Amino acid sequence: MKKLGLFSVVVVFFVFVSNFSFATGSRSEFKTFSITAVDDIFMGKKVEAIWTISYSKDEVPVTVVKRNTVEGTEYVIHSKYFDVSYLSSSKGFGTKEVKNSWRNVPKEITNAVISEEELKKQQIITPNKVDDKMALDLIASYLPNLLNDGYTHLLN
Repeated sequence: MKKLGLFSVVVVFFVFVSNFSFATGSRSEFKTFSITAVDDIFMGKKVEAIWTISYSKDEVPVTVVKRNTVEGTEYVIHSKYFDVSYLSSSKGFGTKEVKNSWRNVPKEITNAVISEEELKKQQIITPNKVDDKMALDLIASYLPNLLNDGYTHLLN
């Protein structure tokens, strides 16, 4: 009977440890990225600049569109599967809800791909206003954490 109890404890321990390590995920494949400015495109009146961020040479990169608004500078990230926005203002730099008129992907699909909990955590990444280079580096570094575990393959 003691052997069965000890065996059960060991099994439960290994199940717990394996689930915990899977849930946290290493996401080390997103530590390298490249940011490229997009020059040859008609951007419109309200678009200041456009960049792409690539985590892998084999996948389609995400697009970052810079827009100046009353609140500050917004960096709207567009992918085939989600839209997300980061705002740089006098209050700091972090995530913000994407305006419906700027969406390329239905909100329901974005909500399935993006972690609402992580979106809230990233509302203030830094309390300082940042320039374009710092904003792009922060976006490239923090964006993979926004994706739910089942969707990280969308970036690599």
